[in-house]
Amino acid sequence: MLRVVKYALLVCFALLLAAVQAIAAEAPAIKVGTLKFGTVNWELKVISDGLDEKHGFKLTRVDFADKDATSIALQSGEVDVIVTDWIWVAMQRKLGHNFTFVPFSRSVGAVMADPAKGIKTVADLAGRSIGVAGGPSDKSWVLLQAYARQTADLELKDKADVQFAAPPLLNELVQRAKLDAVLNFWHFNARLKGKGFVPVISIRDILPDLGLEADPPLLGWVFSEQWAAANPELAKGLIDASYEAKALLKSDDALWEKLRPIMDAEDDATFQALRDGYRDGIPGRYERKDIAAAESAFAVMRAADPGSVGNLEALPEGTFWPGYLK
Repeated sequence: MLRVVKYALLVCFALLLAAVQAIAAEAPAIKVGTLKFGTVNWELKVISDGLDEKHGFKLTRVDFADKDATSIALQSGEVDVIVTDWIWVAMQRKLGHNFTFVPFSRSVGAVMADPAKGIKTVADLAGRSIGVAGGPSDKSWVLLQAYARQTADLELKDKADVQFAAPPLLNELVQRAKLDAVLNFWHFNARLKGKGFVPVISIRDILPDLGLEADPPLLGWVFSEQWAAANPELAKGLIDASYEAKALLKSDDALWEKLRPIMDAEDDATFQALRDGYRDGIPGRYERKDIAAAESAFAVMRAADPGSVGNLEALPEGTFWPGYLK
């Protein structure tokens, strides 16, 4: 009799397992386009470890070599979602493409320098060489120039030796003392911090002096309104899973140890700087104040350099997705 009961329990367990596997297999996929070695992958790893199925979808990561390739993949329908900035979304909407944005990160750049260089303020950049990532229209560079102009009467592009280059190259050059300072993306700055470099000034720190009461989200989940309208539960499930992953990343040190193999941190100092930098950029819940902050930042950038916002007069309606606002 006991043998029969055990057999029945085994059969029930096998059927239950098969049912769970069938449900997981049937979960609709969300294809996310991402840079192969981008920091977005850290959150995607957390989501794909079960949060996706919990929220009713299967996350499928599609890797690309550069940012432009991810944008092209979204435009062609090769992927459903990418992570990019709201200025790209705004310019696409001007062209008639109805992509839309939900905040992903508030991480911002900073000017980094070797303490031995004696660069302590933005005014100290006059006559120095500074490397800038992202090109002449990069948001951080535009805002830094506006800040230098306003607080130090300094026209950085004329009074400093400005060199634009790829982020890894800038880090290499400043470590070899071929540059006096760099304005780089946050995760490259974190790597410099692990090497003893210090922030001269963070873009977040200059925002109040530019009249911005809150720092805007810079990167976000981006997808088309058609996709969200056709898949409302998938769109909401992705954002729900994202915020749950962020909560774990914010508080769980053990989770970061699991992510360490994909973070390319060569030592403990770099690992901790990357972890802390990522945490610092985690946004709160998506609210209408995020839109107001982006509109304020847009106005400052447009006044400083109209080309940096694609010569738009204002953020087009729908740039920020209303479907998840509370």
